[in-house]
Amino acid sequence: MSTPASPRKILITSALPYANGPIHLGHLVEYIQTDIWSRFQKMRGHECTYVCADDAHGTPIMLRAEAEGITPEQLIAKSSEEHQADFAGFNIAFDHYHSTHSDENREFAALIYNRLKEKGYISRKSISQYYDPEKEMFLPDRFVKGTCPKCGTEDQYGDNCEACGATYSPTELVNPKSAVSGATPVEKDSDHLFFELGQFADMLKEWTRGGHLQTQIANKIDEWLESGLRGWDISRDAPYFGFEIPGEKDKFFYVWLDAPIGYMSSFKAYCEKSGLNFDEYWQKDSKAELYHFIGKDIINFHALFWPAMLSGADFRTPDAVYAHGFLTVDGQKMSKSRGTFIMAKTYLEHLNPEYLRYYFAAKLTSRIDDIDLNLEDFAQRVNSDLVGKVVNIASRTAGFIVKKFDGKLATNLSADAQALYNEFAAKSDEIAELYEHREYGHAMREIMALADKANEYIAETAPWVLAKEEGKEAELHEVASMGINLFRVLMSYLAPVLPKTSQDAWAFLNLENPVWDDVKSPLLDHEITKFKALMTRLEMPAIEKMVEASAQSLGTKSVPDGKKDDTKPKKQKVKAEKNMSNDNNNGFDALAETISIDDFAKIDLRIAKIVNAEAVPEADKLIKLTLDIGFEQRQVFAGIKAAYNPEDLIGKQTVMVANLAPRKMRFGISEGMVLAAGPGGSDLYILNPDDGAKPGMRVK
Repeated sequence: MSTPASPRKILITSALPYANGPIHLGHLVEYIQTDIWSRFQKMRGHECTYVCADDAHGTPIMLRAEAEGITPEQLIAKSSEEHQADFAGFNIAFDHYHSTHSDENREFAALIYNRLKEKGYISRKSISQYYDPEKEMFLPDRFVKGTCPKCGTEDQYGDNCEACGATYSPTELVNPKSAVSGATPVEKDSDHLFFELGQFADMLKEWTRGGHLQTQIANKIDEWLESGLRGWDISRDAPYFGFEIPGEKDKFFYVWLDAPIGYMSSFKAYCEKSGLNFDEYWQKDSKAELYHFIGKDIINFHALFWPAMLSGADFRTPDAVYAHGFLTVDGQKMSKSRGTFIMAKTYLEHLNPEYLRYYFAAKLTSRIDDIDLNLEDFAQRVNSDLVGKVVNIASRTAGFIVKKFDGKLATNLSADAQALYNEFAAKSDEIAELYEHREYGHAMREIMALADKANEYIAETAPWVLAKEEGKEAELHEVASMGINLFRVLMSYLAPVLPKTSQDAWAFLNLENPVWDDVKSPLLDHEITKFKALMTRLEMPAIEKMVEASAQSLGTKSVPDGKKDDTKPKKQKVKAEKNMSNDNNNGFDALAETISIDDFAKIDLRIAKIVNAEAVPEADKLIKLTLDIGFEQRQVFAGIKAAYNPEDLIGKQTVMVANLAPRKMRFGISEGMVLAAGPGGSDLYILNPDDGAKPGMRVK
């Protein structure tokens, strides 16, 4: 794939982060993936623009601002500053970062709505929903809590039960309560505005099968299309933080209507300062390219609602929507208690961001499969690939050039050396093709295969031996120069993934920022500077400190999940009260300081299934338990070795304190506490629930 004679005009976006919470590593999968693609396109000489914005509207933001005693505008301004700092820390290079709470977004939302209305795509219907009489507001599903109508578990959200997995409407909950005020909600009718998506069924069938989506996504969209498309509720009643709908009173655009419009408004703001032509990219017959990178959980908004809205309002539709999977850590969902729900800021306080950029790149494909951050593999791959293979090439050869040849590379290469260089340069098109199609993992494998060849060349030619032999100066000069040239090729191929490391490499090589085709010719008779370490080894203790810091920072307070109205919040982690005294008095614990019923209510008791149990050899009393509590697994150290054989516990159920702050022990982190009774020693009995209990159920 050679660079086209005329550069492409490309506009790319990532999904807009919600302004109600911090950036975590799960978010960064998307922004790193997009940034790599953007940097690659720019290295290829294309006119590529990468825009994003904070998604700043909705009920959660309104309520959080109220709880913090500030205005929503102050809250989203603070969030935007924090988000942009996190992104900059991971070398995410947006051309422009905006907000959906902007004049541009208000204008485009109104323009698109009015065009859809004029064409008859907007309807009005009366709906009944729960209303909080104290807060005087309609309640989204996630803001209604009550008893599950299927299994009877209390304190469940208005759309599904965490205990049994049942889905239902909020009006089916038993004893419903407003999660905002605690009041009993009442049903109330209200007129809502709907975008009649069904009128776009034929258009969407053609678009979704036109190569704009990954096959897995297109197949899923087919299921929705076959089941029939219903009208999409695009309005919300006051009070609501957002844009008021033109021509309506106390009716606001639903956050998911103006969120994707934020792509247009951010680009419009960039056009105003850069001189780009907005219409050239967004008009219906545009020849520019438009790509959205998103998570698979929001595909319905981007592959159904968004293209239909654009088509109905006479704008162009995206060339492609690229979805990716979720991030797991050590094979499991990110967990606050285990310290693997890692915030971007926490990571940056401990580790080099380029480590993560490379590891994600090595895992990413064009598919929507989830990717796993295995922490041990993370360290090993960074050390093996980046430090041991790539950076090592320069460190092994640069000294000879500086000390023996005044920093000057050889003026020419032998036929054999030139042939080896040509072999590396010839990989340019293949690796470019892999980047273009987002097959980053494959690209990294190809680059590391070249790194292996480069190291084999250095090992076979042994410049450290040549340096000691008389009459070998010319041969040494060529070998060391080849090492530097092969390193330069590898860093050029890795530059979209490692922007800071490559920038440092260009400073060492005394080069300006490269373009993709620079590798076609070797550097000859070129002066380099003294080599400085570009990257250090990643040690497991540093990773463990990051995990421990994450567990500590999240164990004592809730962390907003950054979701909008249509999703339910994560359960809050509450710091446990101090344990009762262990002083023994004839087998009965001495009474501790009294606590209130409110203190007791903070304790989150959950049914847990023991999926594994093993003795801790270094401890006399401890058994390490792996507990399944329905939505995740926990590691707990329990002092019950005198009473139980570990293998006898596997498969049994017990009760654990699920919201106890994680505790760092000599043997690892303990993420809770199992309940047991008895005088101690061999007379100790863990609680054993009835057979009907299921992992994750709350114990009341």
